[in-house]
Amino acid sequence: MKYRYTRFVPGLLDDIDFESLVSQLSDLLLSSGFGNPRDPQADEADRTMQALHDAILDALLNGGVLSDEAIDRLLDGDPDTSRERLAAMVGQIVERLTTEGFVSMAGQPAPQSPGGRGGRDPERTRFEVTDKALDFLGYRALRDLLGSLGRSNTGRHDTRDLAAGVEAGGAPRAYAFGDALTLDATATLLQAIRRGYGRAGGQPGAPWRLDLDYDDLMVAQGDYQSSCATVLMLDCSHSMVLYGEDRFTPAKRVALALANLIEHQFPGDSLQAVLFHDSAEQVPVRQLGRVRVGPYYTNTREGLRLARRLLDRQRKDMRQIVMITDGKPSAVTRPDGRIYRNAFGLDPYVLRETFAEVAACRRSGIMINTFMLARDYDLVAFVRRVARMCRGKAYFTTPHTLGQYVLMDYLANKTRTVH
Repeated sequence: MKYRYTRFVPGLLDDIDFESLVSQLSDLLLSSGFGNPRDPQADEADRTMQALHDAILDALLNGGVLSDEAIDRLLDGDPDTSRERLAAMVGQIVERLTTEGFVSMAGQPAPQSPGGRGGRDPERTRFEVTDKALDFLGYRALRDLLGSLGRSNTGRHDTRDLAAGVEAGGAPRAYAFGDALTLDATATLLQAIRRGYGRAGGQPGAPWRLDLDYDDLMVAQGDYQSSCATVLMLDCSHSMVLYGEDRFTPAKRVALALANLIEHQFPGDSLQAVLFHDSAEQVPVRQLGRVRVGPYYTNTREGLRLARRLLDRQRKDMRQIVMITDGKPSAVTRPDGRIYRNAFGLDPYVLRETFAEVAACRRSGIMINTFMLARDYDLVAFVRRVARMCRGKAYFTTPHTLGQYVLMDYLANKTRTVH
């Protein structure tokens, strides 16, 4: 549906960096249900057109999307005219975001007018985030996070082992059956010359001849680059949006950045996502930006069990679980399928079953790295025991530094000897 606006300040729309604007809107586009923590699933207020208009207006006036001079031009004149001009500009931005595929509109059709015109009911219209917007937000999050870490931390999964590879990094060696045929031409010729180089038949005046034999073949050695299978476990229990802080939206932003990193810099790696709450389920990585906080309890054991099953199917040099959570295990699935819940303290039965699953991960050779968004004494002891059992690491961080810790840990694992 197209809109026409009669009041417009020439040049201002062209001054807007739409990529920066979409980044400013990331909290709204990746909303997790923080607006109504009592019932996150029932809250649709953050998907209305009014919420989008308000977020765009805040980005224009307070987010640095427009320069001070542009804002002065926009607000020049009497208040009524300025409000109309702002409304018209916000409407044009919404239309531009829709045209470029960052958002799409969905809602109830408006009643048919006497003139035969229909449309969408503004009060029932909702916007939806597109795959393009999620890909872009993942790219921007990755760029911002890696920029804060420094360029020296980026790279591939290098190990201390050497193998025949395309990128030469070590001394050449003799070719062995099964090696990649990445011949070092200089070393091969020198080896043949050392073995014998002279005139054909040894006769004076005969042409010079170099005999190249199988034993002369030399291959270039490069750094062996390992592959890694990762399952990202996201806690989407009720506590992730309680206590006055949205912890789930930063976790989703980190997940999108990690997916972008693996897709573009480590194409041999794999990433899968698991959400855990009362139970656990696998979700496509591309859908992570759309998921919201789920039921109330934290079934860590069920999330680890599902992650282990997914990793058991992978044949990679490294297999790891990256678990992002803020709460203690408070639920466990019984053998008959019923869910046992206890939100008060660390229940011994829940802990016993959870540690049993951690031990199963250790026997499968799976490392668990836990990123805890809380610092309660009992939780610290629980997380450290998990890390000790699986030879993993425990990080106690905040939503603001979560992304840096996750990416630093992921990149650091590439430098370990895995053979």
